[in-house]
Amino acid sequence: MELDVVSNTGDSGTQVGSYFVANYPPFAVWSADHIPEVDRALDARPTGPNVPALGLYLHIPFCRKRCKFCYFRVYTDRNAADIERYLAALAREIELYARQPQFAGRQFEFAYFGGGTPSYLSSDQLCHLVERINRHWSWDQAREVTFECEPGTLKKSKLETIRAIGVTRLSLGVEHFDDAILELNGRAHKSPEIGRAYHWARQVGFDQINIDLIAGMVGDTDDTWRRTVDRALALAPDSLTVYQMEVPHNSLIARQTGASGTTPVADWTTKRAWVDYAFRTFEQNGYQVSSAYTVTRSNGDGAFVYRDALWHGADMVGTGVASFSYVDGVHYQNADAWEAYVNALEDGQLPLARALRATRDQQLIRELVLQLKLGAVDPRYFETRFGVNLHHRFADALASLRRDGMVNNTVDTIELTRAGLLQVDGLLPRFFEPEHRRIRST
Repeated sequence: MELDVVSNTGDSGTQVGSYFVANYPPFAVWSADHIPEVDRALDARPTGPNVPALGLYLHIPFCRKRCKFCYFRVYTDRNAADIERYLAALAREIELYARQPQFAGRQFEFAYFGGGTPSYLSSDQLCHLVERINRHWSWDQAREVTFECEPGTLKKSKLETIRAIGVTRLSLGVEHFDDAILELNGRAHKSPEIGRAYHWARQVGFDQINIDLIAGMVGDTDDTWRRTVDRALALAPDSLTVYQMEVPHNSLIARQTGASGTTPVADWTTKRAWVDYAFRTFEQNGYQVSSAYTVTRSNGDGAFVYRDALWHGADMVGTGVASFSYVDGVHYQNADAWEAYVNALEDGQLPLARALRATRDQQLIRELVLQLKLGAVDPRYFETRFGVNLHHRFADALASLRRDGMVNNTVDTIELTRAGLLQVDGLLPRFFEPEHRRIRST
């Protein structure tokens, strides 16, 4: 199979900054002034037949080393006492949320351990954390519990512990199979650890195993990417997530780049071609594309409840340093510094840092742009949920996307072309309110 380049519009290369759209309105317009809206949302008791699904996100911010492309709040220098202090704060945070009127009687439909590296924790630390959480709230009724892993942190015994605490979906942060590329990009693991971890995970019997890859890491080429896709396919994961390498402004790669803006990362056109190659390879082997980043087994074993619930308006309690939440139409973020986060919880307070209540129209835009990442949206859903006709409300944006060959739309569906899907994050600002179209996402 050839690595054909998918046509693009106005793309001159990789620039410092992230193209990934994770939310709306942009994080940069949230502020501490809106924190009282969080209190009002948490004090409200939901009523009626349309109470949204509820999820839990747990941020485990520890890593063996920091990847050169990483921009998350992670720590590589914490000792056992520090980790225990953090986990106690995390459990305390969940306890405080369990008392809020907003969550009375509500059960988690999904939970997600993200990082950082959740699998950095020992089996004992994981068991103790979950034991403390379960005193106040549990995910026993959840349809899905996802746990992110770095292959080099795993043993079969730890995977057995992860399964025992209720995890159904294991996500392995493989990123690439070429050892030289892994080292160039600051990854802590090597390829032999990937195979061992995957084999153990299959033995333990998780309902679903996902593999993460990144197209266009420093040093990547057509040949190294083709081999990585082949090795991922040989493992036969239930789902595969493929990201295009980004260069966020606060990553080590960006700092090393400086003012020149020139990076050793492949340009966006090349990265899109590599993702398309991965998609086509997996499609030819019994998978289907389920989003701009994901392929799943065609038999349906690769469902992703966390993603689909959030992108359809679910509430989510985000716990841990710098985590994001969305509750009753209010966005908010925790303190993004260790001491501020831990100290607030040790004082019995939620560690809130900034917030924003979304208007009804902003909630519509948020769900629309997130669901477009699935490749298609159903206008009837938005007509029912928001009372809005997408074809009328976003006529100009849809017309521009049709002209650029990015979308095909009918009365019944708005569907991205493959070219549109592969660059969807760069297209989404066309649906934003005018004042938000040029705001940096963070």
